[in-house]
Amino acid sequence: MAPLERVAERLEKPALDDRSYRVVRLPNKLEALLVHDPDTDKASASVNVNVGSFSDADDMPGMAHAVEHLLFMGTEKYPVENDYNQYLSANSGYSNAYTSSTETNYFFEVAASASQDPDATTNGHVKSPLHGALDRFAQFFIAPLFLSSTLDRELKAVDSENKKNLQSDTWRLSQLKKSLSNPKHPYHHFSTGNLQTLKDEPLKRGVKIREEFIQFHREQYSANRMKLVVLGRENLDELEAWVGDLFAGVVNKDLPPNRWEGVQPYEKEELLTQVFAKPVMDTRLLDIYFPYQDEEEMYETQPSRYLSHLIGHEGPGSILSYIKAKGWANGLSAGAAPICRGSAFFTISVKLTEDGLKQYDEVVKAVFQYISLIKESAPQQWIFDEVKGMTEVDFKFRQKTPATSFTSRLSSVMQKPLPRDRLLSGTSVIRKFDSQGISQALSYLRPDNYRLTLVSQTYPGDWNQKERWYGTEYRAETIPSDFQAGVHEAAQTTSENRIQALHLPHKNEFIPNNLVVDKKEVSQPAKAPRLLRNDEFVRTWWKKDDRFWVPKGNVYVTLRNPLAKATPQTSVMSNLYCELVKDALEEYAYDAEIAGLEYSLSSYAMGLDIDVGGYNDKMAVLLEKVLVSMRDLEVKPDRFKIVKERVLRGLRNWDFQQPYRQVGDFTRWLGSEKGWINEQYLAEVTPLTAEDIKFFYPQLLRQVHIEFLAHGNIQKEDVRRMTDLVESTLKPRMLPKSQWQIRRNLLLPPGSDFTYRRTLGDPANVNQCIEYYLYVGSLADYPLRAKLLLLGQMTEEIGFDQLRTKEQLGYIVFTGAKFAATIMGYRVIIQSERPAEYLEERVNAFLALFASKLESMGQDDFESHKKSLINKRLEKVKNLDQESERFWGHISSEYFSFVQNEIDVENLKPLGKQDMIDFFDHYIHPTSPSRAKLSIHMVAQSSPKAVAGNMSAEEQKEMLVGMLSKHLTSAGVDADGEKLTKRFDAVDVAGGDQKAIIGAVSSYLEEDAQLPQEYVKAVVEQGQQLLGTVLPSLGIEIKVEEADLPPAPKVKETTFIKDVFDYKSRLAVSEGPRPVCGLHELEDLEAKL
Repeated sequence: MAPLERVAERLEKPALDDRSYRVVRLPNKLEALLVHDPDTDKASASVNVNVGSFSDADDMPGMAHAVEHLLFMGTEKYPVENDYNQYLSANSGYSNAYTSSTETNYFFEVAASASQDPDATTNGHVKSPLHGALDRFAQFFIAPLFLSSTLDRELKAVDSENKKNLQSDTWRLSQLKKSLSNPKHPYHHFSTGNLQTLKDEPLKRGVKIREEFIQFHREQYSANRMKLVVLGRENLDELEAWVGDLFAGVVNKDLPPNRWEGVQPYEKEELLTQVFAKPVMDTRLLDIYFPYQDEEEMYETQPSRYLSHLIGHEGPGSILSYIKAKGWANGLSAGAAPICRGSAFFTISVKLTEDGLKQYDEVVKAVFQYISLIKESAPQQWIFDEVKGMTEVDFKFRQKTPATSFTSRLSSVMQKPLPRDRLLSGTSVIRKFDSQGISQALSYLRPDNYRLTLVSQTYPGDWNQKERWYGTEYRAETIPSDFQAGVHEAAQTTSENRIQALHLPHKNEFIPNNLVVDKKEVSQPAKAPRLLRNDEFVRTWWKKDDRFWVPKGNVYVTLRNPLAKATPQTSVMSNLYCELVKDALEEYAYDAEIAGLEYSLSSYAMGLDIDVGGYNDKMAVLLEKVLVSMRDLEVKPDRFKIVKERVLRGLRNWDFQQPYRQVGDFTRWLGSEKGWINEQYLAEVTPLTAEDIKFFYPQLLRQVHIEFLAHGNIQKEDVRRMTDLVESTLKPRMLPKSQWQIRRNLLLPPGSDFTYRRTLGDPANVNQCIEYYLYVGSLADYPLRAKLLLLGQMTEEIGFDQLRTKEQLGYIVFTGAKFAATIMGYRVIIQSERPAEYLEERVNAFLALFASKLESMGQDDFESHKKSLINKRLEKVKNLDQESERFWGHISSEYFSFVQNEIDVENLKPLGKQDMIDFFDHYIHPTSPSRAKLSIHMVAQSSPKAVAGNMSAEEQKEMLVGMLSKHLTSAGVDADGEKLTKRFDAVDVAGGDQKAIIGAVSSYLEEDAQLPQEYVKAVVEQGQQLLGTVLPSLGIEIKVEEADLPPAPKVKETTFIKDVFDYKSRLAVSEGPRPVCGLHELEDLEAKL
């Protein structure tokens, strides 16, 4: 075998990067980046293939996406369809993939070693599961099976994924933009695909579907189009040998890079058009997009970064500053995005107010006036140097990211024409000032080279078309001549007649100057922050970073005050107050944000939260400004009106989220002693006035207890000063501990079974959702917690395989542990078109099935699950932010269990299989008399029961026969309505007996129409898929053929919750959280000296 070519070994990397890198090219021209990380606890790999939805056949959209799904379903070497995911799950891993326009990206992660046990070694090296994962992974690209038995299931998974997105404005507006583009360019494609495009329509044309997917893989997947990244503990030579061996079998067809030259997504005919689109959510957006140059080869200069910095600026003199002062907008963003090689857009997006919607033409003119301002003088070196300087600083101090994030991103970056020694810095660092290149980039932002999209539920109101794939209502028209003339005039303004408020930004004072890291080596990083102060006013926590050594820090402040969430009204007022403060700080804080220093302000159950994070040099300056703004907020009526309307829209839009994103709020509400839901907040917003907030917010600050955490490159003295800053700025009274809110949860009694039904607010959403929750016990019961965590590990892969892959209940399936403030339980979430009652039944069947699998599980498999979970619990934090968030999570929980992961491991180690059987039989098994269950059913308005209305069974049968007659006619069969109706005499159509319906049609075709059996089979196969849509449209719930499904056990009758107040009043409450140790044990002893 020919040797591998070593392309690069000395990659430009961040200052603190301790990894080793090597780029190699295999004889088959597959290129790989090998990464040796001696300290990683997760190994990972990703393959990026230079083929995506742009390569779909015009008459079979979604092919690339479907092939991505099908590659997971078995290979010649590993023919069991879920072998890959089983292997990963047993080794603390997981996998995923995505398909974009020009690439398909596959990735996985797995434990970097087989065990945390130092005795599990071979020749002094810890055994690694990475080799086995790579072996299975490589076969995707060598010999996938495209199993016939999995084809239908995976196409349904693609269809379910598409249906999940049908009510998503992001997907709808993106596809509208594509559908209205040049049909000669593949940007026009429908990328996701559905059953209609991938099965129904091809079958009608006589296409052999499986062969099409095999052909696509054969013609489009080639080693020379693939980029591989492998990250592991193994040295580079060992990784090189593995890759050279395992990926040598990938065939190189020497395919050219995918390019679409000579045609653009938007030609002259598509420009100067305005599109009015009606969204699902109450959203107001203005998008101005310009066909733009491909900057793929301009990685050293990146002129669009200069443009986006200025046009997207939010400080004084910016477009946003001006249109916000006019009351027209709440936000603006700008930037270039590549479409494919040779094509790109530069897009300016504006979040409009109600007044801005009416004045959108003036907003567009303001944008073009600002563009004329930029063009007026040569590109400024000092502006470029600020942008360039921050890219260099950010790269120098870049920290590690999760393994799959790293490998997936880098395999995509490798498709770019970058020098191989710059793969890590890539387009992150700008290197050269190119005045001419910036001027050339500006030349694309012209008044004859753009399109507009205006998104609103109310304006203009006369949408006259529907987009084909998502049904988005829209109207497209040429931009009126007077509007065009106004834009041309705006684009030619000078300093004499330009809007005076517009000017270039000033020098950014937040650019960090002091980037010195105080590094003191320690034998072992501290596992918890220390208490510097603990009195009746303040609790101050601090940890000087001893692990990541970056000039950054994070500060978290809670102003504890039970008033913040005492009632729905105070909750809404607290939220409005936070939004008004952020609105007032927007211009000031933007400079800090682009200099790598950000803040957030929010209200939650305990009070107000202030977070400041980033480069620590000027952290105290930003914190002080936030505190002063909170204290001295001027509630201006005009800004209050705009912010209130934005909050109101956000609450109204909540109902239009995906059901699986809503269901958890109801589970939390029904499990909390005191809590509120969206509709209660919504009822309180409209009556509120600016005066209400003006008189309310001082009460939030007047009497508080301060919880403070500082973590990072921050000295103890600075932490004390920042703590004093909070006190001295706000000057609050002490909040006595007797007034602190105690977190509690409601306890489901043993043997209880409750169900809460909720109708979805979005009438067009066809998905149902269920959260099936089983209460287990207190968070402080560590042995019980260990068993719950292990159950989550053991059911993760089998739950996905059974409920999603095999039973095809829906694209969204989650199983695992669920933790609340003081209690924990096991939950299953499924989003599906199936009725919630059916989903509940299938969860019962799955749990009964798992019980039998647990009983028969071999000791090796059991220990493998324990090992996998222990590896996950001991996984290292990857960067400063992750460690900060972990610390703050333990502080906020009020358990202060900073070594909870180690406690979990100690409780996992002694667990045996019988322990888990006993636990499962008591708390989880559907027939257990002692288990406590709560189910939330999110029911679609357009469910079969709702659709049926007063339709009789005979009417349903008559309509079904009529639809089937039309289907047979379209399939070329002469349909005799009388004979077909006769065949349905004994069929229970209203009961959804799909098997009997198919039988009646088959009998008609074979006996009455006397058609050949092969033809009958093809027609019936098409019709069977049709029934999945037709029956629900007639209000008929499909009776599922359950011969091959695990049986559901008989369970006790549920109690439906009709009065939530009454339900809550009958339940006991949990104890509040208590520290796992005395806080004096965590005090910093030096602080007392």
